[in-house]
Amino acid sequence: MRADARRNYERLLAEARTAFTRHGTDASLEDIARRAGVGIGTLYRHFPNRTALMGAVFQGEICALLERSRELAKAPRPCQAMIDWLRAIVDHASTYRGLSRALMACSGDETSALSRGCGLPLREAGSELLARAQQSGAVRSDVVIADLMQLTNAIALAVEQSPDDPELADRLLALAFTGLKAR
Repeated sequence: MRADARRNYERLLAEARTAFTRHGTDASLEDIARRAGVGIGTLYRHFPNRTALMGAVFQGEICALLERSRELAKAPRPCQAMIDWLRAIVDHASTYRGLSRALMACSGDETSALSRGCGLPLREAGSELLARAQQSGAVRSDVVIADLMQLTNAIALAVEQSPDDPELADRLLALAFTGLKAR
């Protein structure tokens, strides 16, 4: 990528990150381009659609979540490790209004940029943590990662809608875990 194109790309990412944090993932792409000092055509040359831009913006956070899952995969308490990782996902998703909804919407479409860049890697990492928790006997064997990720995104969406309740995520995760426990 040429130096000017690289600068435009980086400015677009920075402005999109700010816009998604302040206004949610439905923020105006035209405003993002304008604030980055480029035209909308430049934005679309770098990111063919909103989900591609979202995937690029969230890539750093996704890498951090994947690294966290690798650390937790070695934790002595597999079930607690899985819950800690799900909590980290809730924290991440609720930072950007609309991200949970977008991840839930693209969960069945493995071809979308958001699914390929965010959803699938998280599902793969979560599968390992879930398998460890199931092998330890703490989580029911019929629980599948796709359902667990949808549930986690639903919790993140609830947290996003209730910013004045800082304990909501922990309460909902505890309630969900009650249903996941092996009998």
